[in-house]
Amino acid sequence: MLDPKWVRTEPDTVAELLKKKGYTLDVAAFTALDAKRKSLQVDTEHLQNERNTKSKNIGKAKAAGEDIAPLLAEVENLKAALQEKEAALDEVAGELETLLHGVPNVPDERVPHGTSEADNVELRTWGTPRTFDFTPKDHVELGEGGDGLDFETATKITGSRFVIMKGEVARLHRAIIQLMLDTHTTEHGYTEVNVPNMVNADSAYGTGQLPKFADDLFKLTDDREFYLIPTAEVPVTNFVRDEIVDAAVLPLKFACHSPCFRSEAGSYGKDTRGMIRQHQFEKVELVQLVQPEASKQAHEDLTQHAEKILQKLGLPYRVVVLCGGDLGFSAELTYDIEVWLPGQDAYREISSCSNFGDFQARRMQARWRNPETGKPELLHTINGSGLAVGRTLIAVLENYQNQDGSISVPEALQPYMGGATVILKP
Repeated sequence: MLDPKWVRTEPDTVAELLKKKGYTLDVAAFTALDAKRKSLQVDTEHLQNERNTKSKNIGKAKAAGEDIAPLLAEVENLKAALQEKEAALDEVAGELETLLHGVPNVPDERVPHGTSEADNVELRTWGTPRTFDFTPKDHVELGEGGDGLDFETATKITGSRFVIMKGEVARLHRAIIQLMLDTHTTEHGYTEVNVPNMVNADSAYGTGQLPKFADDLFKLTDDREFYLIPTAEVPVTNFVRDEIVDAAVLPLKFACHSPCFRSEAGSYGKDTRGMIRQHQFEKVELVQLVQPEASKQAHEDLTQHAEKILQKLGLPYRVVVLCGGDLGFSAELTYDIEVWLPGQDAYREISSCSNFGDFQARRMQARWRNPETGKPELLHTINGSGLAVGRTLIAVLENYQNQDGSISVPEALQPYMGGATVILKP
């Protein structure tokens, strides 16, 4: 959430900055609602003061032997009027909070202008896409041909946008997870965590999934308000909700492997073939919680940590900075890492690494104590996939395929594959 004081004092500035995201802030509506809040606040404070004064007068009148009945009646009337004003103030404050919860984060000045992913700007590339002397297959043909991927049975037992991995492909999937966790914990200093795959509404509010993106979540239908996590970002970032962290322990860096569940609302008809866009998939998520002055460098570092996995696997990729129109609700700056997929003859997103500034922290009241002032201040939050496991599997299958349909195992994964150098041999 944006700083309410900033929005109140500079609504036109905020509105102008949000235009880059394609968002229109209704300044007039916000200003009118805030003016109503201020008026009710003044009225409430006036009634409180008047009630307190009258209450003191009752004691004085009683001590002087005077009739206190009129004063008691006045105090009772003031109490009723105060309750009415307080209820009205709470209602307006709630409306303001709801409005502010629906306002996205303002983009960083480095975010390019644009309306869609077509306007994202390439920052760098790594590796050269392989030239095949045969027509490369996509992961669906390779996986089904080698009996390693089964979409038909998954659809039967659950529905569309699910998959069953079998045998060597299932082991390859697990090997990729192990490589990611080992790299991030031993080389990059992250602490591995294992978290619940369900969160409560407060957690989903804290990271910005609620209320705006409720349709993208899977919610339990019983009387408990639990949601299946769309990413480990939600539970891990909420470690510090309503906490004041000692500066000495910062930065906090966590790596978490988890399943992710997404309804993919609004994406029907997109990427329906294969594993590109599924309702259930797995990721290794990287989360950093840092002091404000460290967040820009932490964002750069985290992105490079995710890139390292692709470099170890020898998978060509590029890094793009998202334009305003493609930038997420809570993010102020996002780098997408896109891996080369021969089966699609295109780069496809495999990680989004975002700096949220204090936007999530304000919603969560996640703070650190500044030793110079002794006062609590908002943390900055950064996260990104390190990487999406299913899409990494796709990239390995397609980039390391052989003409006979077998898959060469990247050297970095061979220790996790019992030394196997080739899988899905005909």
